Amino acid sequence: MAIMEKESIIQVRNLTARYGDEVILDNISFDVHEGEILVILGGSGCGKSTLLKHMTGLATPSSGSVHIEGIDISSCNDRTLHIILKKIGILFQSSALLGSMTVAENIALPVSEYSLLPKSSVDILVYLKLRMVDLVGFEEYLPSELSGGMKKRAGLARALALNPKILFLDEPTAGLDPVISSEIDDLILQINKRTGATIVIITHDLDTIFSVAGRIIMLDKKTRGIIAEGDPVYIKKHNPDPSVRRFFNRNAKMMDS
Repeated sequence: MAIMEKESIIQVRNLTARYGDEVILDNISFDVHEGEILVILGGSGCGKSTLLKHMTGLATPSSGSVHIEGIDISSCNDRTLHIILKKIGILFQSSALLGSMTVAENIALPVSEYSLLPKSSVDILVYLKLRMVDLVGFEEYLPSELSGGMKKRAGLARALALNPKILFLDEPTAGLDPVISSEIDDLILQINKRTGATIVIITHDLDTIFSVAGRIIMLDKKTRGIIAEGDPVYIKKHNPDPSVRRFFNRNAKMMDS
């Protein structure tokens, strides 16, 4: 048990989330292990985005806690939270690039905010992050001049700007065609292998789930909790819950083993 705790970089404990009187998540607990790719999935309205907000400090649970590297981010002081947030990178579903800034300026923004590096060092860092996502040469482009896949790559580069230990990716392939989606999946795997970053992904894309997930957690709107956890291939084939089986056996290209 002690070994498992040591390997857990994120611990969600008895978390309950509400919007007003409506309970979205009810007393859920799970760990995220250092270096893994964990996918959080489920149908519409099951609480995926709500959980992501709580895991990144953007929302405070009604009860329970979220610990990152042993620190309860829902109750720590602002200074401690600031230190923890420097270890986190987030790719939002819309990429959330600032339209008035170039790609390079978008990537440099968190570095300028959280560090005192001189501009020459920031420029080098921006180049290195762009090279990681295969966007060298697009430094001076505005977000409006990028394709959907390129925006995702630029958003990933910005999420990687501070060399985070943890990456949160919200629907990283949403709105992309299958070929570009597959390229983003491959990029996620490369980032995980090269950096060792722990990656938490919110998605309902079956191809992404079977391509990148080492483990999945499935949320359920009806029970407001976790109804499946583990290897996605095993769960697809063997989980007895009808709602889990329906989710994993939708008409889509899936990888079997």
